[in-house]
Amino acid sequence: MLILSESCITRKDISYFQDISDTVSIQAINQGFEAIVKSGDILSIHVSSLSKEASSFFNVTGETTDSQVANTYLVNSAGEIELPLIGSVQVSGLTTQEAKLAVKSKLQKYLVDPTINLRIRNFKVTVLGEVQNPGVYTIPNEKITLVEALGLAGDLSIYGKRANVLLIREENGQRKFFKVDLRSKELFTSEYYYLHSNDILYVEPGKGKISSADSIYRILPIVLSGLTTIALFLRLGSLTF
Repeated sequence: MLILSESCITRKDISYFQDISDTVSIQAINQGFEAIVKSGDILSIHVSSLSKEASSFFNVTGETTDSQVANTYLVNSAGEIELPLIGSVQVSGLTTQEAKLAVKSKLQKYLVDPTINLRIRNFKVTVLGEVQNPGVYTIPNEKITLVEALGLAGDLSIYGKRANVLLIREENGQRKFFKVDLRSKELFTSEYYYLHSNDILYVEPGKGKISSADSIYRILPIVLSGLTTIALFLRLGSLTF
């Protein structure tokens, strides 16, 4: 009886955004998101201009060095990338739009009206714990919300704790830990609603999952013992006859 009471999961435990009223509810969207370039990022950069031939000098084809493969550039520990002809460009700490402008300002010495296409190739998030499909997910458009990440992972299992999903983030040389409550609509206005590259989400198992697993480990020896006893009686019975 104790096991049943411990493993009982209520609607309050598993429902999302419980504080949204039954009538129409409107919430202003105030926050936006732009990906920030960091050391260790891999940037894809393609250059075009009025002169296709001149632009080709800045578009790498094939493998060249460890940090530069087919128009991709590794942001080094100093926060810089090395571009053909123009050398190093400081990009760490910039949004992708700002990084484009930084590259463009360098290229204007060589090209007329250059256009830069710059993307973060390794923008990814990790989802672990009580979800259907834990794993590492690459995000091609450099923008994903916490809710979308959980959706990619197949949503929380029935045992996942909605009240305190753990978000782990590395920024400015620090590793930070935040707890997020999926049961509240305040998530949508939270600074953690949009995930950053390399963020980790961990969904903790609830008491129901732990109690269920514990019950299995407690009952299993009894079941095995009973099956062994039955098998022994059957064997003795066959020997008697």
